[in-house]
Amino acid sequence: MNRADRESGAGRGIEAVLLANRDELLRFLAVRGAGDAAEDVFQELWVNIAGSSTGPIAQPLSYLYRAANNLMLDRYRSAQAARMREQAWGEYDRDRADPSAEQSLISREELARVDDTINRLGERAAAAFRCFRLEGMSQRDIAARLGVSLSTVEADLRKVYAALARLKGQIDE
Repeated sequence: MNRADRESGAGRGIEAVLLANRDELLRFLAVRGAGDAAEDVFQELWVNIAGSSTGPIAQPLSYLYRAANNLMLDRYRSAQAARMREQAWGEYDRDRADPSAEQSLISREELARVDDTINRLGERAAAAFRCFRLEGMSQRDIAARLGVSLSTVEADLRKVYAALARLKGQIDE
């Protein structure tokens, strides 16, 4: 098959042009920075092309090179964004100093007040709250564990949240 046949796809569509020019596109992707992932990018390109509904394309090979280049740009931008996020989080962790002794004491006292507030609401409400918030259990599972109805668990959780909201208001004052 000569280059003109590969570029036109000889009436077999854009996928035929893609497959006929596979080796050239893989080299293009490798040179553009895909390296060992060139095959993966090619597969992504194929999926994108197969899933799109385009009409006739005047220059399908140029279209494919442009689409491959756009995939590489997307990957580059995504990698840049990930690096920037990681760097920002790293700087955040570095900037955080250990809390002072005073701040640690204040935090422990507030935690004790929260624990006391929850415990004063009753054993069932405290257990429901801890199962829901700390263990990540569903309300239905909590109801089964405690042997109560789902609406009872919901009422207990509302009671705990209201008490914690009042405590937060007191702490903030």
